[in-house]
Parts: sequence; structure tokens; C-alpha cells
Amino acid sequence: MAHRSFSRYLPWLITAPAALLTWPVSTWASAGFGVLFLMGWLDFHQTKQAVRRNYPLTGRLRYGLEYIRPEIRQYFLEDDEEKLPFSRNQRAMVYARSKVQNDKRGFGSIKDMYHPKAEWITHSLQPTELDPADFRITVGAHQCHQPYALSLLNISGMSFGALSPNAIKALNKGAALGQFAHDTGEGSISRYHREPGGDLIWQIASGYFGCRTADGQFDPVRFAEQARSPQVKMIEVKLSQGAKPGHGGVLPKAKVSPEIAEARGVPMGQDCVSPARHSAFSNPLGLVDFVGQLRELSGGKPVGIKLCVGHPAEWFSLVKAMVQTGQTPDFIVVDGSEGGTGAAPIEFADHVGMPLRDGLRLVHNTLVGAGLRDRIKIGASGKVISAFDMARCLALGADWCNSARGFMFALGCIQSRSCHTDHCPTGVATQDPIRQRAVVVTDKAERVYYFHANTLHALADLLGAAGLQKPGDITPQHLMVRNAQGQARTLASSLDTLAPGELMREAAVPQTLPSPFDGFWHASQAQHWGVPAASPKQPA
Repeated sequence: MAHRSFSRYLPWLITAPAALLTWPVSTWASAGFGVLFLMGWLDFHQTKQAVRRNYPLTGRLRYGLEYIRPEIRQYFLEDDEEKLPFSRNQRAMVYARSKVQNDKRGFGSIKDMYHPKAEWITHSLQPTELDPADFRITVGAHQCHQPYALSLLNISGMSFGALSPNAIKALNKGAALGQFAHDTGEGSISRYHREPGGDLIWQIASGYFGCRTADGQFDPVRFAEQARSPQVKMIEVKLSQGAKPGHGGVLPKAKVSPEIAEARGVPMGQDCVSPARHSAFSNPLGLVDFVGQLRELSGGKPVGIKLCVGHPAEWFSLVKAMVQTGQTPDFIVVDGSEGGTGAAPIEFADHVGMPLRDGLRLVHNTLVGAGLRDRIKIGASGKVISAFDMARCLALGADWCNSARGFMFALGCIQSRSCHTDHCPTGVATQDPIRQRAVVVTDKAERVYYFHANTLHALADLLGAAGLQKPGDITPQHLMVRNAQGQARTLASSLDTLAPGELMREAAVPQTLPSPFDGFWHASQAQHWGVPAASPKQPA
């Protein structure tokens, strides 16, 4: 590790002896090497650009190419756009907003609005003005002693261990400045979450990190100790994540540092295992009981679940358990298969899990049809980065959005996709103490704050252009998409919609429901995770 870190500084460090050695031969060459050494020294000590800080002198090449990028983009940089997790234009937008720079574009759209995937929001001849300071929703109002006023944009779950200590501190300090929430990820609450004092959503996953017994089971006493901290505003039970749903994980013992062991409550010298499934419950009824237990142990704080939708019948089983018991989570975060992670098997990242648009609509529609929607708030995560992404999610039924890589870009992530190697060039996704020094907490926290504030301001402009009075007014009728024939249609025309309580009426009076609600709904049971043996539309 040390020799890799040292090698990054060699191009800068060799300029000093080069200047001394060339002095007797050529004063001009010596002066040139001296100037290069001075430039590298300035790069090493400046705090604004992570790549230059980690790669003195040579890091300037990246910013030079970025400067001339508008001229070469059309010919070299756009060809691979569809293969990237986020487009370069989106990343540039985040950089501009986080640095409070001009994020406008000249000469109109670069997108083909006749492309089959084209979509847009309809505008009004009577625009309105919305104040983004009002963009908050109350979570837990129906059954919590401590409901929380949540921002419409928050930091999605990213664990300490996946991200560096400085990255965690910068995210949390930015959240504190902007008064929005920071999801801890399944790695639990570390000292770096606590230090800045920003609001936390504590994520509890299958490893029960931060609230586990010695053998990895859930520990209610340890949970209550942490959950009752004033900094913890909500608790989120993660059932699955979009990037690798149904897959566990292992942090090798070599990577379990004393700080990670302290935060997660695991011993040093052993692999840190995240099982693929929870042990605290085994069926839908057990899950809703577990949610109620966490709410009581936390002192009445909002408790919800996070999932990437898989088998529809299993999701319906959970809804039936809510109906049968009358116990509901305070919120549900729907993660799409587009979501990212530090490392995931390729097959899982590409081919497992329901995309956000489909999963979000299914969850929203089911809760409406079951008569539960007014008791449960819905969050959306998975490739959410722009104000339009947020508007689309709100139209599909979300109450708020979470973003992970959007805030990572604000920290300085350049999408090198080396998160799993511990060699992140910007110090964001690494535990290398030398690399992580590139993340200067004070500077990056301000960028996190400004990205949040400017994105909500852009959302207010977008919704105002549509003539709406508040974010909750947007519906699928306000979005236009192209169908397979290239015709422009409202998004509402391509979506199944249930009326309030329709699934409950269907239980008494059989009738045909919109697919995939009909067969899957009947196949599901609250007592177990129901999976039909065959497709409901096909003969057995």
C-alpha cells in the first residue's frame, strides 16, 4: 500500500533533484524543473481539487482535458454514454451546482427528443412560484411519538467502510448545514457520523451492525441505546438493495479496521459477514412485528423498510400482513435495480431486481389499492440525480427521493469505478489514509450543502413551470413519453392504476384487476412469502 501511495508523488518529487542536477548544465532547464516542483507543491497543499491533491502535477492533466472537453465531446466522449452509471453531463451538472457555478447550457438540448426513450414534463401557460424551503414531508405522523420533518432530497445509504472517514464527515456536515437527512448505510453509526451532528437515518440490515449479539443476532438492548440518540431521526430496515438484491456480502478480516469494528460491533481478526437474509423474522407477519418492536424500542421514532422489489407475490404477502395486523411501517424506500454499490457480481448488477420506475409504481399502487397509502410515506432511490429525476419519481408516487452518487459527485467522485479496489483516486471510497486526505471536510461539506439546495431550487423551478402549487401535485399526467411506435403519450396512459381500497373490495367481489395485481395478489399469503408456482396468466 505504501509504495503505491508513494508512486503517485514521484513525478512531482523527482523535479526537485532534477532541478539541482541540471543547474550546472542549463539554468533554463533547472528553472523549468523548479517551476514544476513548485506547481506540485501547490497541488499537494491546495484543498479544492481532490485529484490534484492526491496526484500532484500529473493530476493537472485531468483538469486540462476537462477544460477543453466541450470541443471534443461530440467526437470522443458521448459514444459510451448509455453504458455509464451516470452520464458525463449529469456529473458536470452536479459539479456546477455543488460549486455554485453556472449550470446552464447554451444552444438547447443535446438529447434526441424523438428517441424512443425521450420523456419530458408538460409546462403551463400560467407558471407558479414555489419556495424550496417548504419542500418537506412529515414521516410517522400516524403512529409515532417523534415524527420527523424530512427533506424531499436526502443522502442515500452509503456505509462507513465503503466510504472514507473524511467522506462520511463531509456528507454529514453538509446534511447538518442544509438540514436534511443522512442515511448511514448498513455499516451502522460511526464516530464520523456523530461528529458533525447531522440528522441520521439509521439503516439496520441482516448483519445488525451496531445492534448485534456476539453471534450476529439482533440485540434489542444495544439497538435501544443507539436508536434513542437525538441525532437518529428514523430507522430503516434494509431487506434488499437495488445493486445486488438477494445477495449478502463479506468484508474480509484484513479490511476490518479498529474503527470499522467499533462502529459495527464486530471483533477484529474475523470476516465481517452480511447474510443474504434476516434472522430476526422469517415471514411477513414477523417483519411487521419487528418494525413495531423497533418503533417501541426507539422511543416512538419512524421505522420503515427499504427494498428492491423482487417477486410481486412476496411484496403482496407483506401488504396482506399489514392489512391483517393493522401494523404498518411508517415509510418504505423503493430502491431500483439501477442503484449502485461499491462492489456487486455483474449478473446481479445487470439482471436482478425490478427497475425503480416499475417497483415504485407497483408499491404505490398496491398501498392505494389496499387502503394504506395515507399511513405510509414512500421514498425513491436508484439513479436519482437531477430535478427531473425527482419530478418523475414524485409523479410515479414517491413522497421524497434519496441520492447516493449525486452526493458522491459533490464530494469530488470522478466515476473511476475503482470503489472495490481501495484505490479511489479522489479519496471518497477508500480507507487508505493517504488517499483520503484529498477529501477536505470543510470544503466538500459546502459542496454537499449547495448540491442539495440548488437541486431543490431547480425542482421548484420545474414544478413552477408546470403550474403546480406543491410537489405533491405532480401526477403521471404531467409527464410525456414516447411509446414503442414513437408516438407521444402521457405517462399515465401506460400505467395501471388502482382506486383507493380496490384490492380490499376485490377480496369480497372477484373481478379482473390490472396486471400484475390479479394472479399475484391471490397467490400471496400473510403467513409466508408467497411465490406462485406458475405465471398467473399462463395455464399450470
